[in-house]
Amino acid sequence: MAKLIYSAIASLDGYVADEDGEFGWAAPDEQVHAFINDLERGVDTYLYGRKMYEVMRYWETADATSGGTPVEQDYAQIWRSADKIVYSRTLRSVSSARTRIERDFDAAAIRHEKARAGGDISVGGPGLAARALGAGLVDELGLFVVPILVGGGTRSLPDHMRLEVELLDERRFDGGMVYLHYRIV
Repeated sequence: MAKLIYSAIASLDGYVADEDGEFGWAAPDEQVHAFINDLERGVDTYLYGRKMYEVMRYWETADATSGGTPVEQDYAQIWRSADKIVYSRTLRSVSSARTRIERDFDAAAIRHEKARAGGDISVGGPGLAARALGAGLVDELGLFVVPILVGGGTRSLPDHMRLEVELLDERRFDGGMVYLHYRIV
């Protein structure tokens, strides 16, 4: 059975975006980006809410329009080769290949997807991840902690949820970012 993994890049105080909705401070450097690429190679399907999809669809044409670094071009290829499911009641169409819209979050359908998937499934965005965590669907957490305090904004993990986790791996990067990989017990 495939694992459902929630990964996020967050400030030290636990936010994926600051109070102004900005997240430029979370941009991974080349070393971190290459590490993320290696983690994402095993992902068959990405699950997104509308906002996260709108951010991530950049990768549909990233290397064609920007020239990008080899690491960015590699990620664009990884992203385009995976299926994407966008959970939205307002989005009318998608602008990336291998992408479909689901109007409602359906835990049973995601369990079925996990059972049939050939590779892992990634849930992106804290809102959708909170629903998946609450439904007991998430198997692992991958948190990239940025050495910055932003003081408020969009939380990376939901409030009022208690889960036991086991540390599987950790890694410190030259720029001060730290990766923490947990299994939900």
